[in-house]
Amino acid sequence: MPATSQPYPQRRRAYRLFAAAAGLATVGALAAALPADAHENKGGHHPSRYQDVQLLSFNDLHGNLEPPSGSSGRVTELQPDGTTKTIDAGGVEYLATHLREARQGKAYSITAAGGDMVGASPLVSGLFHDEPTIEALNKLDLDVTSVGNHEFDEGSKELKRLQYGGCHPTDGCYTDEGFEGADFPYLAANVLDEKTNRPILKPYWVWKKKDVRIGFIGVTLEDTPGVVSADGVKGLKFKDEVETINKYAKVLRAQGVNSIVALIHEGGLPASGAYNYDCDSSGAGAGISGPIVDIAKNITPSVDALVTGHTHAAYVCTIPDPSGKPRMVTSAASFGRLYTDTTLTYDRLTGDIVRTAVKSANHVVTRTVAKAPDMTDLISRWNTLAAPIGNRPIGYISADVPNTGTESPMGDLIADAQLAYGRKLDPETDLALMNPGGVRAGLTYAAKGGEGDGVVTYAEGFTVQPFSNTVNLQTFTGAQLIQVLKEQVSGTNTAAPKILQPSANLSYTLDLTKTGADRVVTDSIRLNGAAIDPAASYRVATNSFLAGGGDGFTTLGQGTNDLVGTDDLAALAEYLTANSSASGPLAPPAADRITIVQ
Repeated sequence: MPATSQPYPQRRRAYRLFAAAAGLATVGALAAALPADAHENKGGHHPSRYQDVQLLSFNDLHGNLEPPSGSSGRVTELQPDGTTKTIDAGGVEYLATHLREARQGKAYSITAAGGDMVGASPLVSGLFHDEPTIEALNKLDLDVTSVGNHEFDEGSKELKRLQYGGCHPTDGCYTDEGFEGADFPYLAANVLDEKTNRPILKPYWVWKKKDVRIGFIGVTLEDTPGVVSADGVKGLKFKDEVETINKYAKVLRAQGVNSIVALIHEGGLPASGAYNYDCDSSGAGAGISGPIVDIAKNITPSVDALVTGHTHAAYVCTIPDPSGKPRMVTSAASFGRLYTDTTLTYDRLTGDIVRTAVKSANHVVTRTVAKAPDMTDLISRWNTLAAPIGNRPIGYISADVPNTGTESPMGDLIADAQLAYGRKLDPETDLALMNPGGVRAGLTYAAKGGEGDGVVTYAEGFTVQPFSNTVNLQTFTGAQLIQVLKEQVSGTNTAAPKILQPSANLSYTLDLTKTGADRVVTDSIRLNGAAIDPAASYRVATNSFLAGGGDGFTTLGQGTNDLVGTDDLAALAEYLTANSSASGPLAPPAADRITIVQ
């Protein structure tokens, strides 16, 4: 039976009349204005017909409590003269201050998120199964979020523990207070238990204040099983996003809830990397592509706005709904670098949102504001617990090792580390391949703490590889190996290629002027300078996610003679320790193993 629309847990806080923060910018607003008689109630005895409701939103935090480093901690801003500049951004100490200031004077304010609040997190959160992030989100007064794919990294039982509380079944309690879970509901409308065929968590939730009611439906991308380890989604079914949202929109309307927001952990790709780019400049939604476009065009007009995520992109767009009317679609990049401020004008007569009056803008979580003391205390407490592990040096680098580009120096470094480790397990190991999505950050030369420039700590390594995958060895034929490389740009990866990061002894040409599998030039593939023999056998090191056929690499799930090794971070740490020193730091790989033709 459908979940009720009653307020979530008993511990749920009372909604405050006032919160804390600045006025709403109107960049990206829908064109038309309110009817002439519209006005916001200013506190008289009789409420006006129209009530502005503030919706603050963000997505893809990934446990980044501290300010992210390198490019992960910056946003690009488009200037009036057409140039761009970068701004340091992110960190929950600053996010809390920005959100509290944004709420100031807003009697009706909701804070929502678009999934991936946890998972792939830095050590200060990930080491403790993301309990610190849930605590931080409670303090941020998050009202509701959808699940994302990373909420399933440790399986549905762990997700439910984050929701409802309780100590970790293996590691126990980290503090005397225990773990109470989230004060906000996680929504998982399209994630069903295979046995019961029901959503594993609430499919929707209704925000209420006096006579104003707004419903929220939360979904993650249908392809979650393709981007999460098999263990993480065991026993679950992931349904189509559009069908699910349309289904629950009908349920909400049957309950008299006519104002609806969809929280969708799936997104798009704007034409510009600048957070304030006008993606409606050449027509509604013309400056955005990707899965969210078709999703938005097919979700029922009963839904008034879409808060999205997953692609880590920033956009505030209008995309036409099935009736042809523009509808606001937003995303606030990732890692807490931005938040979106949207005004939803609620019509008390109809109980619906006046779509022509919706306006929205992304705002930078700058680091020029005061830090929120409660967040500083939270980070300090958890860092104290993590310090004995996190501060341990594991290697030395001579310069930044970035995680940027089709082939990244950081991805190459990890592949080299896995090849070296694989050869310890089996001297016949031939090469290693690393999935780009498993490389969560680069390494920076500048010291983050007191360790000194060029020193790589365990905490920094954990930020790069937080998934606790194992390094696996499998045997493939040469024909299968060639097919693996072609799967980077074909099948489910045709539209959005996933380029594997190769160990130093593998090279080939990627011709992006061609289409599909032909983009990998077969005759160019070389291992140790020699062509691949389709009939020969090759021993390949990958992580366990790829070894299970993840990211659309179905052929990697067909290997033989499997051998499971240690976790991938341990392999990286071992490689850095063995191949670098304070007097002989490791130089970043040149990222020249793949020749790209454009």
